[in-house]
Amino acid sequence: MSRYSANEIEAKWQEAWDKAGIFTAKRTADKPKYYVLEMFPYPSGRIHMGHVRNYTMGDVIARYKLSTGHNVLHPMGWDAFGMPAENAAMAIGGHPKDWTYGNIADMRAQMKPLGLSIDWSREFATCDPEYYGQQQALFLDMLEAGLVYRKNAVVNWDPVDMTVLANEQVENGRGWRSGALVERRELTQWFFKISDFAEELLEALDTLENWPAKVRLMQENWIGKSRGLEFAFERTDGGAPITVYTTRPDTLLGASFVGISPDHPIAKQLEAENPEVAEFVAECRKGGTTEEAIETAEKLGFDTGIRVKHPLDANWELPVWIANFILMDYGTGAIFACPAHDQRDLDFCRKYDLPVIDTFFALDDDTPVDKIAFVPPKEQKVRWVNHFAGLTEATGQEAIDATIAFAEKAGWGKGVTKYRLRDWGLSRQRYWGCPIPVVHCDDCGVVPEKKENLPIRLPDDVTFDKPGNPLDRHPTWRDCACPSCGKPAKRETDTMDTFVDSSWYFARFTAPRAQTPTDLAEAEYWMNVDQYIGGIEHAILHLLYSRFFARAMHLTGHLPKKAIEPFDALFTQGMVTHEIYQTRDDKGRPVYHLPEEVEDGKLKATGEPVEIIPSAKMSKSKKNVVDPVSIISAFGADTARWFVLSDSPPERDVEWTAAGAEAAHKHLSRVHRIVSEIAASDAPANAEDEALLREMHKTIHDVTGGVESFGFNASIAKLYAFTNTLAKSKAGAQAKRQAAKTLAQLMSPMTPHLSEELWQMLGGEGLVALAPWPVADESMLVDDTVTLPIQINGKRRAEISVAKDLDKTQVEKIVLSTEAVQKALNGAAPKKVIVVPGRIVNVVV
Repeated sequence: MSRYSANEIEAKWQEAWDKAGIFTAKRTADKPKYYVLEMFPYPSGRIHMGHVRNYTMGDVIARYKLSTGHNVLHPMGWDAFGMPAENAAMAIGGHPKDWTYGNIADMRAQMKPLGLSIDWSREFATCDPEYYGQQQALFLDMLEAGLVYRKNAVVNWDPVDMTVLANEQVENGRGWRSGALVERRELTQWFFKISDFAEELLEALDTLENWPAKVRLMQENWIGKSRGLEFAFERTDGGAPITVYTTRPDTLLGASFVGISPDHPIAKQLEAENPEVAEFVAECRKGGTTEEAIETAEKLGFDTGIRVKHPLDANWELPVWIANFILMDYGTGAIFACPAHDQRDLDFCRKYDLPVIDTFFALDDDTPVDKIAFVPPKEQKVRWVNHFAGLTEATGQEAIDATIAFAEKAGWGKGVTKYRLRDWGLSRQRYWGCPIPVVHCDDCGVVPEKKENLPIRLPDDVTFDKPGNPLDRHPTWRDCACPSCGKPAKRETDTMDTFVDSSWYFARFTAPRAQTPTDLAEAEYWMNVDQYIGGIEHAILHLLYSRFFARAMHLTGHLPKKAIEPFDALFTQGMVTHEIYQTRDDKGRPVYHLPEEVEDGKLKATGEPVEIIPSAKMSKSKKNVVDPVSIISAFGADTARWFVLSDSPPERDVEWTAAGAEAAHKHLSRVHRIVSEIAASDAPANAEDEALLREMHKTIHDVTGGVESFGFNASIAKLYAFTNTLAKSKAGAQAKRQAAKTLAQLMSPMTPHLSEELWQMLGGEGLVALAPWPVADESMLVDDTVTLPIQINGKRRAEISVAKDLDKTQVEKIVLSTEAVQKALNGAAPKKVIVVPGRIVNVVV
């Protein structure tokens, strides 16, 4: 009997799959389709166990659907543009293109040994000119459809990387790559009109029944629909009124001041006239534009000297302050502050000694606000002490509604619905991105490039010896002819946000070599993505942008209407974690060590004890990473796949341990040995056959249910149990071979290489990957017999198997004839026999 040799088996069957081309997606009319997609990776150069877990989950689904008679699309690509490649070029020399494609080659070589059922013929990288040229074509179509526009905007500016940063690229007020303090800067930027779709994107969340509820809630909060009051404060100096929007108009009689953004037109006018204002707003612009940066920054204010009249009392004047925590791109860029019921306003007012007026109290506590604002939920009833609509006890929401109605009736305000969602700024001042296909002409202005001139390719001859965008200083790339008048013009040097690249790749996979962004016939067949898999960290922006892009692609003729919600089902997997091992240097700073450098809590090289930090997300910087390549080399890909699927529910984190990997390998070796013995057996059929086959059908039922519901760990638990049943069974050779072949099929999505070997060993026809998925016989799922434990004087001593409907008297006779009971009675009669049907028998002696 041969031993389990994972390396030999896995190479053998990967070659067989490639030769047969079984994972090449085909569009045919005789089968239903299934599109499974994992969020594609950034080519950092090395895969990690998180990749293994993510892609193995998708592979289980893809292989299962292949065996249930579907045409399966399971593609792979690379999210390849972005700052890391430029940073690498600046740090180590070379070109981002070489760095990126080198990393792609390395990661592809690391992934292929996993035996994933990927259609590699559809592979592309977003930095391929063939891909970003079609992205440029999409941009032009969206521009023509009015979904793209250009305007001045205040942005997060990284003064070191010299580029605009998205809000999520700003961490603690600093650029995520450079670590530099982010500044606010006004630039002319390109935008997608995603805000036009805010209500549609919000309402459609209710249709995404197969998305996690937490993801839908996160998107709902990000879109941020609110209804409030819009009205204007009249200025005492006769200047233009200051319009404000508030979601808490009920607190208007608690107003302390009117605040305007440093980027408000009034602030800009004062900036041009007053050096003190100019100095103040310049200081404000040193901070970022993210909510986190604004909330955590020190509150700064400047009294403009302007005064406004309160809309409910013409004799009540409020000062107008410029405040650094007010954003120009939400509402009107102006607010009224109610410090008693807003902590940010309260901090500001305490700092600048402005009044704090309570407008309501808790029902059982009328303590005035001191250092903590009173901000109860809108649904909580409170006691109003200062409300112009005559409210006494009411919830915040009731007061808001009453206030809007009061203002509209009086004619000084109107109810308005607004959204937190802002238009998507896509301009980035960097080289390694998709060029924006427009031209700047002195005579014609901004002119779209002609489609026949696409792709607008990035030049290869750039340098990174200076900060900023190399496209701005390239000697010839910017120079071109105006597509409209033919005169000399300049290309746009901004490139697109990498979120654009990943917002439509799922559609490109349906026809990756098409000469247009999509082939509608292919998109009609393959879309939507039936199962999308990825991390919760992409729950908001990537998914929201993809939903917008799908709608834009439908409006511009590139996707069918059914695809405006592109992902039918979404699964967000947990992380793979590992302990962190560290020692400390002579200054007490942590020094991290790789798992392979540690044994029995000590460094192998020196014997120095290490400090072990509980399991954390795998991180290169903390060196708590496990190299999948070394695991595959030591144990085989099937072991790695089995372990990451078996140890924890897939939505939760899983901790990688060497002991767990060894245990998984030991089990697979045992399966190989058991099946080898069965394949060589010639035992005759006997009474044990039916019991084994019943367990086989129960296992088919349970494993199938687990796979279909992403309960991979539950499926594997059933497979463990069935392996034990198979090993202990005394059934005949034919029944055991049938059960073993079924075991190979049920394990195939998780351990495809070993399963192919077992299938061949048992005489299975063709490849197990293509064998029809076993179907449970419903009649075999119902037991005709029941096992009853026998307790003698309260202690379990034996058990019997009897027909479910057997009469109590007959059950009693069988119990009294068992060896254990006869031995306990020793010839005497029992004092009592209690038969609980279907559960237990108690004998008192």
